[in-house]
Amino acid sequence: MKKPGLLLSLLPVAILIGTVILSSSLFGGDITSGPAQTALVFAAAVGSLIAMFYLKVPWDKIEQCMTKNLKSAGGAIFILLMIGALTASWVQSGVVPSLVYYGLSLIHPSIFLIVIFLFTALISLLIGSSWTTIGTIGVAMMSAGSILGLHPGWLAGCIISGAYFGDKISPLSDTTNLAASVSGVKLYDHVKYMLITNVPSVLICGVVFAIVGASAARNVNLDVHAQMADIASTYNVSPWLLMIPAFTIFLMVKKISPILTLLLSALFASLIACLVQPQIISQISPYGELSWQTFFYAPIKLMSSHVDISAPNAMLTKLASTNGIAGMLNTVWLIISVTIFGGMLEAAGFIQTITEKLEKLMRSTASLVTTTMGTCLFCNVALGDQYMSIIVPGNMLKKVYEDKGYEGRLLSRSIEDSATVTSVLVPWNTCGAMQAGVLGVPTLVYAPYCLFNYISPLFSIFVAAIGYKVWRWGKRIR
Repeated sequence: MKKPGLLLSLLPVAILIGTVILSSSLFGGDITSGPAQTALVFAAAVGSLIAMFYLKVPWDKIEQCMTKNLKSAGGAIFILLMIGALTASWVQSGVVPSLVYYGLSLIHPSIFLIVIFLFTALISLLIGSSWTTIGTIGVAMMSAGSILGLHPGWLAGCIISGAYFGDKISPLSDTTNLAASVSGVKLYDHVKYMLITNVPSVLICGVVFAIVGASAARNVNLDVHAQMADIASTYNVSPWLLMIPAFTIFLMVKKISPILTLLLSALFASLIACLVQPQIISQISPYGELSWQTFFYAPIKLMSSHVDISAPNAMLTKLASTNGIAGMLNTVWLIISVTIFGGMLEAAGFIQTITEKLEKLMRSTASLVTTTMGTCLFCNVALGDQYMSIIVPGNMLKKVYEDKGYEGRLLSRSIEDSATVTSVLVPWNTCGAMQAGVLGVPTLVYAPYCLFNYISPLFSIFVAAIGYKVWRWGKRIR
């Protein structure tokens, strides 16, 4: 087996990026409905042919790496499917309409962005999951903001920024635990060290979202009370329905499996829909409102497939129409394609070659952190998965940090300040695909507005450059 050179290692990635850019210009927002998946498989095929016939890598090894990656992505796929079911059940049970209704009545348009930024950050901190926060509270706030006429990019960017900040500093977060574990750092030491870069970043974001929200509110010419009346005429709105998200948060805090938590919440919400929203269920089930067939048919129908609900206006009709698990299938297809491509890169040794070349750039603290972040970003683009983008650079660079005398906290923070937050900015990454599918906003549309996901890595590089609380060989640099 030959060792690939740098240019050869970059070739499959260049083919992927070129194909995706071309597909984006031709297909626009429909890129994740097939073109992106095809681009990934095509680039994987080219890379596999190079690996087999030039590098003499046996196909069994390539297939084994693909299978291993698919196994590691299995949890994300199941969570994604459950979020599809949960979102649909929360809409049809009246949870999302109630959250939108009370949000419109309690939150003034001028502070809407900053409030949902702080709210999603708090929920994500409590439950340790940006995905669940965005797939539940985020969907409701996205709907409320859309009714107010706010820009979808700013809305999605604000929700994602808050959710990813809370996720990063939550001891319950899987990525936080993973980054600490890979770097050999105690969990709470890792979390405390991240506050140095993340607190200033979130404060900057808060100021920007507050200013943008106040400015955008001047252009809102919508009769909010009329929209609230339309929601109340379509759904039975009640504060009692908020027990469903409270039940979900309770299960998360109790550390029940995320997949089981989402499934139980979806089933609970679906049954509540049959009891509380008979006017909605009558549009879903052909068996009448309270028949035993309806209590079986309606939950399965709304959790699994597309449902159209009649509403007084187009905006509310869009909110009331859900796709359930079926709406997530394109994203699942994308994740499977990503694992195929990532497995090929790993089996052929392309990732190792690129990382080794990057190591030569690590001469100062700032260059060390910048190169680490560049490696994580590259892995997010090439491997298409944030977990792989934490594990691969962490394992490869841990010895580099040790040899240069830097403590593990610097590595764990650099990984999380890059791999975790930039994953959502890549359209074919599992995170980018998931958030685009759940929020209904293409990745390339919301990406420019995810302020925290840019400011956090930049601030981390700045802190490293000035040497603030950076330790080397047991001594503080500055």
